[in-house]
Amino acid sequence: MKLDYLDQLESEAIHIMREVAGQFERPALLFSGGKDSITLVHLALKAFRPGKFPFPLVHIDTGHNFQEALDYRDNLAERIGEKLIVRYVEDTIREKKLKEPTGRNATRNGLQTFTLLDAIEEFEFDACIGGARRDEEKARAKERVFSVRDEFGSWDPKRQRPELWNLYNGRIHKGENVRVFPISNWTELDVWNYIRREKIQLPSIYFAHDRELLIRDGKLMATAGGVIKVEADDQLVTRRVRFRTVGDISCTAASESTAETLDAVIDEIQATRISERGETRMDDQLSEAAMEDRKKGGYF
Repeated sequence: MKLDYLDQLESEAIHIMREVAGQFERPALLFSGGKDSITLVHLALKAFRPGKFPFPLVHIDTGHNFQEALDYRDNLAERIGEKLIVRYVEDTIREKKLKEPTGRNATRNGLQTFTLLDAIEEFEFDACIGGARRDEEKARAKERVFSVRDEFGSWDPKRQRPELWNLYNGRIHKGENVRVFPISNWTELDVWNYIRREKIQLPSIYFAHDRELLIRDGKLMATAGGVIKVEADDQLVTRRVRFRTVGDISCTAASESTAETLDAVIDEIQATRISERGETRMDDQLSEAAMEDRKKGGYF
């Protein structure tokens, strides 16, 4: 039987997840309620049902997440009957007396690293599965599927292992951990085509809807929850938009769109010439090496 390209991507991702289950003692799946982590959960269901997942779902909650994603997160975990662990950046700020960023474009996104590393230490996770893809951003493009992190969670681009013939080396020293990216070889379009084929439900925020926004630095930013403080030179507007990525409200911009269905979203993506993070993620635009610098500090 000849597999089409989605079957091949699915097969590779399931193989990687089963490798994680076989090689590590305490893995976890990082789950935010975004489309990529939702796809990972769907793949995990195919990889391990009728048994239970060999890992919990873990979410690092900044306190500034979109409510639609949080509701989806809780509902999905309850529906499939899997354990969901949530750790809050706000608790880490208080306990570690961290200085919360201030200013015009302040975001807690970078502080997630501290909470993630604390969760890894608390539960002794030796592998964390994430939904990062190589097409998203150049630092992610050069990261391996099994990405070894040192005892401080840091990523060293020069300390990566060869992954020949789909063979993955998960051997680590005590205190180290591995970030694993089963859909690393997928593109944004692949994810949406797979979601359409598998009839995966998504939060409504991924489809066109009317929303109050403010225009800041040419980006359409959500005003939900009062996370972003409106300043005198900000223009408040109501536009029909959707979100290509669902991250922290403070650093995730919307895209103007009329796409209300999966087919319409896929048509939009086929026509675009800029990556989802390049178009909508303000935290990646702080510098040319913003993502790589965060990874070196322990970020996802």
